Amino acid sequence: MKQLLILAAGLVLAAPAALAQTTAPAPSSTATAAVSAGQRKAAEDLMLAMQMEKNTNSALDQMLTAQLTQRPELKPVEPEMRNFLTKYMGWASLKEDMVQLYASEFSEKELKDLTKFYSSSTGQKFIGKQSALMIAGMELSQRRMQENLPELQRSIEAKMKTTQQ
Repeated sequence: MKQLLILAAGLVLAAPAALAQTTAPAPSSTATAAVSAGQRKAAEDLMLAMQMEKNTNSALDQMLTAQLTQRPELKPVEPEMRNFLTKYMGWASLKEDMVQLYASEFSEKELKDLTKFYSSSTGQKFIGKQSALMIAGMELSQRRMQENLPELQRSIEAKMKTTQQ
């Protein structure tokens, strides 16, 4: 049971990194800057156009499902993990911070331009394919790493031999 709790805690700790890959750009030093009411409204409109609520909650669900598939021993604590992730990483808990983040990174005009794009048929197609594209990109990266891992191992072994002499 103790190992089960450790595994569950590990999943919860990994969640922010996994979610960050699907929800937002890295914040800059302006992330806490004051924003105008217009910027805030434009950021909220952008979040709607980008379907952030649906995509954030879907990403959490996919991440948890993947973890439970990889670690079936966590299944007994799925409800607790799901409740915790929803409470702290679900859209309801992230919305205000995300609005502030986007509003502080983009001008009101830029936010409106982004909303116009994401509201277009091309923008909506991009939103619909973004998750699959990200997964395919990660799979491509993993495949490349696996294909070339022997080269890295040889390089490390050679370096270790020269430092031991």
